[in-house]
Amino acid sequence: MSLARRPLFAAAGLALAAPCLRPARAAVQTVRIANTAIGNAGAIQRPIIEALPAAAREGLDLQWVGGNPGQMQVQLISGALEVAFSGAIGTVDLNARGADLVLFGPGTNLHIRWIVRGDSPYREPRDLIGKRIATQAEGSEQYKLARVAAAANGIELKKDVEVIFGPATANLALFERGDVEAVLVPEPTATRLVARGARQIAHLGELWQQINHTRLPTFLVGLCARRSWVEENREVATRIARLFTIANRAVHERPALLAEHRAALGVPDRETEALRLLPERVTDAFTTQWDQPLLELIDRQTAAAVAAGVLPRAPERSFLVASDVDAV
Repeated sequence: MSLARRPLFAAAGLALAAPCLRPARAAVQTVRIANTAIGNAGAIQRPIIEALPAAAREGLDLQWVGGNPGQMQVQLISGALEVAFSGAIGTVDLNARGADLVLFGPGTNLHIRWIVRGDSPYREPRDLIGKRIATQAEGSEQYKLARVAAAANGIELKKDVEVIFGPATANLALFERGDVEAVLVPEPTATRLVARGARQIAHLGELWQQINHTRLPTFLVGLCARRSWVEENREVATRIARLFTIANRAVHERPALLAEHRAALGVPDRETEALRLLPERVTDAFTTQWDQPLLELIDRQTAAAVAAGVLPRAPERSFLVASDVDAV
């Protein structure tokens, strides 16, 4: 065994001791799960999980299915996927329109950054009132959370800032040409920009922590499935939640994994400064718990979205399912 792999296997130690991670002669169950696209922080979860000892996935046949976030939700509702990723706001919104989805395990924390050019005069988001910025799709969880966080800081993004929506590549082109004053971008794109001389003026996750008066990391997306599937496959859902917990904790225990999985993150070898910055900037993007304090924080985020008008009303039924990711 190589030295590089030992810490990763150690991260799986307690979970591998769990009986439900090593069922005796259990039938193999196929689970179609969304495959996070290259270039996103969560893209390293799959290779980390696949590098775990085979016993961690015994009885599970994880089939990774590609698609963008919008497609993921459609595939999930239609049954083309059993497990995908969704945020609290998006899940509540879909449920209000007839879906019955639940979040049952960890994914990633809020890692969206406000980025301006290095020579920009702007020091905080409020300085961009009346200016033009670019960000991802209006229906994305990132933008919805940005609206709520901005509202708590006295900014109405739909009124106070001119927002251009588009794919990351188009937004970056606008930013680098000077057509927009700032971009709202996730990791690792934010780190790549900073490495090239851009400047970060705010971290949405930290803004959320200030709003909620907590030191708990701010939730972005988690494992999501139809409520009926989770109820019918409770043990399998818990095992999948544990696998993602192991993967996320492995990153915290050995941040160098971020640079090692640079291909999944979409960071080329030539971007040496970005690779150097990844461990210190991106490690906190990975959720390591799925416990009551986190679920309560997610509920508070949802309430804040209702108060800000991002969600029309509070959920009529709980959309959070506890998963014992630490059981042995």
